[in-house]
Amino acid sequence: MSEAPLSICVYCGSRPGADPAYVGAAQDLGSAIGAKGWRLVYGAGDVGLMGEVARTAQSAGAETFGVIPEHLVKMEVGKVDLSKYIVTENMHERKKVMFMNANAITVLPGGAGSLDEFFEVLTWAQLGLHNKPIILLDIAGYWHPLLSLIDHIIDQGFASPSLKELFTTADSVDSALSQLELTLNLKQ
Repeated sequence: MSEAPLSICVYCGSRPGADPAYVGAAQDLGSAIGAKGWRLVYGAGDVGLMGEVARTAQSAGAETFGVIPEHLVKMEVGKVDLSKYIVTENMHERKKVMFMNANAITVLPGGAGSLDEFFEVLTWAQLGLHNKPIILLDIAGYWHPLLSLIDHIIDQGFASPSLKELFTTADSVDSALSQLELTLNLKQ
């Protein structure tokens, strides 16, 4: 029996964003996941950065595992040609299924949904519920305001400085991949 591939959960926008670098990073990440023989776990949409990362991962031969709540199937154009396509009842179930089927989490630029997903897995790590790597892909400085907010939260006494040890940042897909390989190889 063959061993299951490493599964990388990608949180990202259902829109392409204003900077073409975001789309380029999503495509690069999808291609790399396929080239490395990893599996993509993501929100099952065929729009925005979600669609870009999934299509390029598929083109590169990756298994694709998509999870979408029934109320978003039309809005996010559920991508039914994935290796595995799951429709959940709600967002909570979607996030749980994605997390449980991943070895690591990467966060590309995105909106409120991506922030929600990031903060949920960050909070779970803070509470000691998991030790999966979390990588914030800070493409073109997109996440700088978020990083400043996290510093502010720490400076104002609402979190320990150790909060910043629960995730890493990468300013390129290559840097994120290097961090993933290092961290995942140490955990195997």
